[in-house]
Amino acid sequence: MLVPLRGRVGLGQAGREAVLGPRELALYDSSRPFELRLAPGGESAALLRAHVPRALLDLPAGRLDGLLGTALDGRAGVGGLLTQFLAGTAAGSAAYSTGDLARLGTVALDLLRAVLAHHLDAEDAVPEDSHRRTLLLRIEAFVQRNLHEPQLSPAAIAAAHHISSSHLHRLFAGRDTTVAAWVRGQRLQRARRDLADPALGAVPVHHIAARWGFRDHSTFTRAFRGAYGMAPREYRRSYTPR
Repeated sequence: MLVPLRGRVGLGQAGREAVLGPRELALYDSSRPFELRLAPGGESAALLRAHVPRALLDLPAGRLDGLLGTALDGRAGVGGLLTQFLAGTAAGSAAYSTGDLARLGTVALDLLRAVLAHHLDAEDAVPEDSHRRTLLLRIEAFVQRNLHEPQLSPAAIAAAHHISSSHLHRLFAGRDTTVAAWVRGQRLQRARRDLADPALGAVPVHHIAARWGFRDHSTFTRAFRGAYGMAPREYRRSYTPR
Protein backbone atom coordinates (compact mmCIF):
# COMPACT_ATOMS: atom_id res chain seq x y z
CA MET A 1 0.00 0.00 0.00
CA LEU A 2 1.21 3.52 -0.86
CA VAL A 3 0.30 6.80 0.85
CA PRO A 4 1.92 10.00 -0.49
CA LEU A 5 2.58 12.54 2.26
CA ARG A 6 3.89 15.26 -0.04
CA GLY A 7 3.86 15.72 -3.79
CA ARG A 8 2.47 13.16 -6.22
CA VAL A 9 3.26 9.50 -6.88
CA GLY A 10 2.37 7.46 -9.96
CA LEU A 11 1.49 3.77 -9.63
CA GLY A 12 0.73 1.34 -12.43
CA GLN A 13 -0.37 -2.29 -12.08
CA ALA A 14 -2.88 -4.76 -13.55
CA GLY A 15 -3.46 -2.55 -16.58
CA ARG A 16 -4.47 0.41 -14.42
CA GLU A 17 -2.58 3.56 -13.55
CA ALA A 18 -3.18 6.05 -10.74
CA VAL A 19 -1.54 9.37 -9.90
CA LEU A 20 -1.87 9.87 -6.15
CA GLY A 21 -1.87 13.17 -4.32
CA PRO A 22 -1.23 13.71 -0.60
CA ARG A 23 -3.31 11.46 1.68
CA GLU A 24 -4.67 9.36 -1.17
CA LEU A 25 -3.78 5.70 -1.06
CA ALA A 26 -3.43 2.80 -3.46
CA LEU A 27 -2.84 -0.92 -3.32
CA TYR A 28 -0.30 -2.90 -5.29
CA ASP A 29 0.86 -6.52 -5.24
CA SER A 30 4.65 -6.68 -4.88
CA SER A 31 4.69 -10.25 -6.24
CA ARG A 32 3.49 -8.98 -9.63
CA PRO A 33 5.02 -6.47 -12.06
CA PHE A 34 4.27 -2.87 -11.12
CA GLU A 35 5.58 0.57 -11.97
CA LEU A 36 6.21 3.29 -9.40
CA ARG A 37 7.09 6.85 -10.36
CA LEU A 38 7.96 9.41 -7.72
CA ALA A 39 6.94 13.00 -8.41
CA PRO A 40 5.79 12.49 -12.01
CA GLY A 41 5.39 16.27 -12.36
CA GLY A 42 9.00 16.95 -11.32
CA GLU A 43 8.26 18.21 -7.81
CA SER A 44 9.61 16.62 -4.63
CA ALA A 45 7.62 13.85 -2.99
CA ALA A 46 7.54 11.77 0.17
CA LEU A 47 5.52 8.62 0.73
CA LEU A 48 4.70 5.85 3.16
CA ARG A 49 4.67 2.21 2.13
CA ALA A 50 3.07 -0.56 4.18
CA HIS A 51 3.60 -4.24 3.35
CA VAL A 52 0.87 -6.64 4.49
CA PRO A 53 0.59 -10.36 3.61
CA ARG A 54 -2.68 -11.04 1.79
CA ALA A 55 -3.49 -13.86 4.20
CA LEU A 56 -3.87 -11.35 7.04
CA LEU A 57 -6.56 -9.33 5.28
CA ASP A 58 -9.32 -11.96 5.58
CA LEU A 59 -11.02 -10.65 2.43
CA PRO A 60 -11.80 -12.27 -0.96
CA ALA A 61 -8.53 -12.37 -2.90
CA GLY A 62 -10.18 -12.16 -6.30
CA ARG A 63 -12.03 -8.98 -5.37
CA LEU A 64 -8.88 -7.39 -4.00
CA ASP A 65 -7.36 -7.63 -7.47
CA GLY A 66 -9.93 -5.16 -8.71
CA LEU A 67 -8.52 -2.46 -6.43
CA LEU A 68 -4.88 -2.78 -7.53
CA GLY A 69 -3.51 0.34 -9.19
CA THR A 70 -6.49 2.56 -8.34
CA ALA A 71 -6.60 5.70 -6.19
CA LEU A 72 -8.60 5.36 -2.95
CA ASP A 73 -9.67 8.25 -0.74
CA GLY A 74 -7.42 8.62 2.28
CA ARG A 75 -8.58 12.07 3.33
CA ALA A 76 -12.01 11.35 4.80
CA GLY A 77 -13.96 8.56 6.44
CA VAL A 78 -12.22 5.37 7.46
CA GLY A 79 -9.56 5.98 4.77
CA GLY A 80 -8.72 9.23 6.52
CA LEU A 81 -8.40 7.40 9.84
CA LEU A 82 -5.94 4.96 8.25
CA THR A 83 -3.69 7.57 6.62
CA GLN A 84 -3.68 9.79 9.73
CA PHE A 85 -2.82 6.81 11.90
CA LEU A 86 0.02 5.65 9.62
CA ALA A 87 1.47 9.14 9.27
CA GLY A 88 1.36 9.74 13.01
CA THR A 89 2.85 6.35 13.81
CA ALA A 90 5.70 6.82 11.34
CA ALA A 91 6.48 10.30 12.66
CA GLY A 92 6.78 9.08 16.25
CA SER A 93 8.25 5.63 15.64
CA ALA A 94 11.47 6.32 17.55
CA ALA A 95 9.52 6.60 20.81
CA TYR A 96 7.77 3.22 20.53
CA SER A 97 8.91 0.00 22.18
CA THR A 98 8.75 -3.37 20.42
CA GLY A 99 5.51 -4.13 22.26
CA ASP A 100 4.05 -0.78 21.25
CA LEU A 101 4.82 -1.46 17.59
CA ALA A 102 3.15 -4.87 17.72
CA ARG A 103 -0.03 -3.36 19.17
CA LEU A 104 0.01 -0.46 16.71
CA GLY A 105 0.43 -2.94 13.88
CA THR A 106 -2.78 -4.67 14.96
CA VAL A 107 -4.65 -1.36 14.90
CA ALA A 108 -3.25 -0.51 11.44
CA LEU A 109 -4.29 -3.91 10.10
CA ASP A 110 -7.83 -3.48 11.44
CA LEU A 111 -8.10 -0.06 9.81
CA LEU A 112 -6.80 -1.39 6.49
CA ARG A 113 -9.35 -4.22 6.58
CA ALA A 114 -12.12 -1.71 7.18
CA VAL A 115 -10.94 0.50 4.28
CA LEU A 116 -10.86 -2.47 1.92
CA ALA A 117 -14.24 -3.70 3.10
CA HIS A 118 -15.68 -0.24 2.51
CA HIS A 119 -14.45 -0.19 -1.08
CA LEU A 120 -15.36 -3.81 -1.77
CA ASP A 121 -18.81 -3.48 -0.21
CA ALA A 122 -17.89 -6.55 1.83
CA GLU A 123 -18.45 -5.37 5.38
CA ASP A 124 -19.74 -8.82 6.36
CA ALA A 125 -16.27 -10.24 5.61
CA VAL A 126 -14.58 -8.06 8.24
CA PRO A 127 -14.15 -9.93 11.56
CA GLU A 128 -16.40 -8.66 14.36
CA ASP A 129 -13.42 -7.75 16.55
CA SER A 130 -12.10 -5.51 13.77
CA HIS A 131 -15.49 -3.81 13.57
CA ARG A 132 -15.35 -3.12 17.30
CA ARG A 133 -11.85 -1.68 17.28
CA THR A 134 -12.54 0.42 14.19
CA LEU A 135 -15.72 1.81 15.75
CA LEU A 136 -13.83 2.67 18.93
CA LEU A 137 -11.21 4.55 16.90
CA ARG A 138 -13.95 6.51 15.15
CA ILE A 139 -15.57 7.32 18.49
CA GLU A 140 -12.25 8.43 20.01
CA ALA A 141 -11.52 10.69 17.03
CA PHE A 142 -15.03 12.17 17.26
CA VAL A 143 -14.62 12.89 20.97
CA GLN A 144 -11.23 14.55 20.47
CA ARG A 145 -12.74 16.85 17.82
CA ASN A 146 -15.67 17.81 20.05
CA LEU A 147 -14.21 18.11 23.55
CA HIS A 148 -15.03 21.81 23.54
CA GLU A 149 -18.77 21.07 23.26
CA PRO A 150 -20.44 21.09 26.72
CA GLN A 151 -23.23 18.86 25.41
CA LEU A 152 -20.79 16.07 24.49
CA SER A 153 -22.45 13.29 26.49
CA PRO A 154 -22.56 9.49 26.09
CA ALA A 155 -26.02 9.85 24.53
CA ALA A 156 -24.74 12.43 22.02
CA ILE A 157 -21.72 10.27 21.15
CA ALA A 158 -23.92 7.22 20.61
CA ALA A 159 -26.37 9.17 18.45
CA ALA A 160 -23.56 10.55 16.28
CA HIS A 161 -22.45 6.99 15.52
CA HIS A 162 -25.94 5.53 15.06
CA ILE A 163 -25.63 3.12 17.97
CA SER A 164 -27.52 2.82 21.24
CA SER A 165 -26.15 4.18 24.50
CA SER A 166 -26.01 0.63 25.88
CA HIS A 167 -23.90 -0.46 22.88
CA LEU A 168 -21.52 2.45 23.51
CA HIS A 169 -21.14 1.47 27.16
CA ARG A 170 -20.45 -2.15 26.16
CA LEU A 171 -17.66 -0.96 23.85
CA PHE A 172 -15.98 0.71 26.85
CA ALA A 173 -16.65 -2.17 29.25
CA GLY A 174 -13.12 -3.57 28.86
CA ARG A 175 -11.44 -0.26 29.70
CA ASP A 176 -12.23 -0.22 33.41
CA THR A 177 -13.84 3.21 33.05
CA THR A 178 -17.12 4.73 31.94
CA VAL A 179 -17.64 6.75 28.78
CA ALA A 180 -18.35 9.92 30.78
CA ALA A 181 -15.24 9.43 32.94
CA TRP A 182 -13.06 8.92 29.86
CA VAL A 183 -14.40 12.08 28.21
CA ARG A 184 -13.86 14.04 31.43
CA GLY A 185 -10.30 12.72 31.65
CA GLN A 186 -9.57 13.84 28.09
CA ARG A 187 -10.92 17.31 28.88
CA LEU A 188 -8.83 17.55 32.03
CA GLN A 189 -5.68 16.54 30.15
CA ARG A 190 -6.25 19.30 27.59
CA ALA A 191 -6.95 21.85 30.34
CA ARG A 192 -3.82 20.83 32.25
CA ARG A 193 -1.76 21.23 29.09
CA ASP A 194 -3.11 24.74 28.58
CA LEU A 195 -2.48 25.69 32.21
CA ALA A 196 1.15 24.65 31.81
CA ASP A 197 1.58 26.65 28.60
CA PRO A 198 3.42 29.95 29.31
CA ALA A 199 1.86 31.45 26.18
CA LEU A 200 -1.57 31.09 27.83
CA GLY A 201 -0.54 32.48 31.20
CA ALA A 202 -2.81 35.51 30.84
CA VAL A 203 -5.89 33.46 29.95
CA PRO A 204 -8.20 33.15 32.98
CA VAL A 205 -8.61 29.65 34.37
CA HIS A 206 -12.36 29.70 33.86
CA HIS A 207 -11.84 30.50 30.16
CA ILE A 208 -9.60 27.45 29.82
CA ALA A 209 -12.23 25.35 31.60
CA ALA A 210 -14.93 26.58 29.22
CA ARG A 211 -12.64 25.97 26.23
CA TRP A 212 -12.67 22.26 27.08
CA GLY A 213 -16.35 21.86 27.73
CA PHE A 214 -16.68 22.57 31.47
CA ARG A 215 -19.78 24.71 31.95
CA ASP A 216 -19.27 25.29 35.66
CA HIS A 217 -15.97 26.55 37.08
CA SER A 218 -16.48 24.92 40.50
CA THR A 219 -17.15 21.56 38.85
CA PHE A 220 -13.94 21.94 36.84
CA THR A 221 -11.94 22.84 39.96
CA ARG A 222 -13.21 19.79 41.88
CA ALA A 223 -12.54 17.47 38.96
CA PHE A 224 -9.05 18.91 38.42
CA ARG A 225 -8.18 18.62 42.10
CA GLY A 226 -9.44 15.03 42.18
CA ALA A 227 -7.35 14.10 39.15
CA TYR A 228 -4.11 15.99 39.90
CA GLY A 229 -4.15 16.68 43.63
CA MET A 230 -4.25 20.47 43.44
CA ALA A 231 -6.50 23.25 42.22
CA PRO A 232 -5.99 24.58 38.67
CA ARG A 233 -4.52 27.89 39.88
CA GLU A 234 -2.09 26.06 42.17
CA TYR A 235 -1.03 23.86 39.27
CA ARG A 236 -0.43 26.88 37.06
CA ARG A 237 1.69 28.61 39.76
CA SER A 238 3.72 25.52 40.61
CA TYR A 239 4.37 24.34 37.09
CA THR A 240 7.92 25.00 35.87
CA PRO A 241 8.44 24.56 32.10
CA ARG A 242 11.14 22.07 31.29
